[in-house]
This record gives sequence, structure tokens and C-alpha cells, in this order.
Amino acid sequence: MPAMHLFEYAVVRVVPRVEREEFCNVGVVLYCRDQGFLQCRFGLDEARLRALGGPDLDLEELQARLQAFERICQGRRQGGPIGQLGIAERFRWLTATRSTVVQTSAVHPGLCTDAAETLARLFRQLVS
Repeated sequence: MPAMHLFEYAVVRVVPRVEREEFCNVGVVLYCRDQGFLQCRFGLDEARLRALGGPDLDLEELQARLQAFERICQGRRQGGPIGQLGIAERFRWLTATRSTVVQTSAVHPGLCTDAAETLARLFRQLVS
């Protein structure tokens, strides 16, 4: 039987109008310490986001914010000071509570054998 590894994930949400608390799931960020894994996956449903956010929603700015998530997950110099932190610290920073247009859900745990496969499955279930 393959080894099971603890993982943690959060759903990345876009909240176009924070005061209305309506959101659209746009991605998943997943961390698995045992596999040295921290990645995120995104998909934007522009029509749905426009319906929630109206014509004032800046999709280019939204893309830039989500790309920052990706750079931080990669842990390279391009991720800025946060990208230089250890993998666990980067995950905790990405999933910290915030009241901006891009937010994350609570962190949820689970067990997996392959973190990349689990990320793909969660993305299909929660975003696609």
C-alpha cells in the first residue's frame, strides 16, 4: 500500500465586492510537507466574475494577483521577500485571513499519496 501523506489546502476565492461577501472560487493552493510540495492552480470564469463584480472589476489586476500566488509557491527570487521564506511559511502567508478581493478559505487537511494528483482533483471538484 502506498504511503499516505498529510496535506493542507485552501480554496482561493475572488470577492469582487467585499461588502457583499459574494465570491467565486478561482483556485486551490495545496501544501504537503512530506513531499516538499507547494503549488496552486487557477481558472477564471470571466463571465461569472463580471456578473458578480460588474464592469469595474479589473481582470488584469486580478490576473497579476493570482500570478503573485504562483511566484510565491515557486519560492524563487521572483516571489519577492515572501517567496524567500520556507515552504511552510509561504503556505501560511498565502492562506492568512485577508479582506481583499483575493481571499482564501479556511485551511483543510487530508491524506494523499500524490500531492499533484490531489491538487488536480480538488481543482476539478471545487473550481471547474
